[in-house]
Amino acid sequence: MSRPVTIALDAMGGDHGPEVVVPAALQALERNDTLRLILVGEEGLLRALLGRHRVPDGRRLELRHASQQVGMDELPSRALRTKKDSSMRRAIDLVKAGEADAAVSAGNTGALMAIARFVLKTLPGIDRPAIITAIPAARGHTHVLDLGANVDCTSDQLFQFAVMGAVLAEAVDGVAQPRVGLLNIGEEEIKGNDSVKEAARLLEGSSLNYVGFVEADDIFLGEVDVVVCDGFTGNVALKASEGTAKLISAFLREAFTRNPLTRLAGLCAAPVLRALRRRIDPRRYNGASLLGLNGTVIKSHGAADALAFANAIRIACVEVEKAVPERISARIESLLAERQVV
Repeated sequence: MSRPVTIALDAMGGDHGPEVVVPAALQALERNDTLRLILVGEEGLLRALLGRHRVPDGRRLELRHASQQVGMDELPSRALRTKKDSSMRRAIDLVKAGEADAAVSAGNTGALMAIARFVLKTLPGIDRPAIITAIPAARGHTHVLDLGANVDCTSDQLFQFAVMGAVLAEAVDGVAQPRVGLLNIGEEEIKGNDSVKEAARLLEGSSLNYVGFVEADDIFLGEVDVVVCDGFTGNVALKASEGTAKLISAFLREAFTRNPLTRLAGLCAAPVLRALRRRIDPRRYNGASLLGLNGTVIKSHGAADALAFANAIRIACVEVEKAVPERISARIESLLAERQVV
């Protein structure tokens, strides 16, 4: 039986705020009887919303009032400076104080990263936190980082991302030696900028299972477990994949509704289409980790529905149970010691 886990939820963040977070929290409590949740936000509004739902176990759900909230388009610097009583800040403060094991928010990504980094600090040996998520692939899924937190990265930072990604894949997926690839414009050694080339040299000299340069299509083929890149490249790759998925969905819908015959074909293919839709459903992958912090923080998509947000809570539970920050700290210390010996 897994140990009890307490997660603080930024109930006011995201496009839909408590209208999504409250039902997602109740779903999560129903699925995990060792989970405890702290809803942080406008207490009166949260109580009113809870009154419309059946609460599985009130003893495992607590409310904490916050008088402010961070806007989705708010400057991270302003949120950090002026929103000290925001639901986002209070949720992360609970992690810092040890009252919660992790925090989950669908709010402003830049503000979440800035506040989390300020409050929790980075782990020793980590220059910058990175955003990582799992992307569906032909064989399971691929963990990709960074997805937007760091636009420009040095070779050392890319090396640190590789370590963090490998530790996460090992802890969460149970992969003994995760295959790590460095995203590039080609697999040849001569390609790429100086930072990528130097990062490759660092990875080749480490004990990580580094498989070399990979291209963007390798993210979806399942031949690697972790793909490392700077935040600019990673975010473009992520948004391109999301757009491609929507395009394919639109094409299928158009093809199966063109005339009565194609509608009949669509009915026959319905079970296959439902299985496909479930397999690539982004809600099942919702929940990006802010790796490299001295604590666990999960970013949910701003437009997430209750099912998607509940999945982000699940990811937070898994990372707490697997002690991901502690594992990263130990592994980065070990690898830095290796480099000093060499």
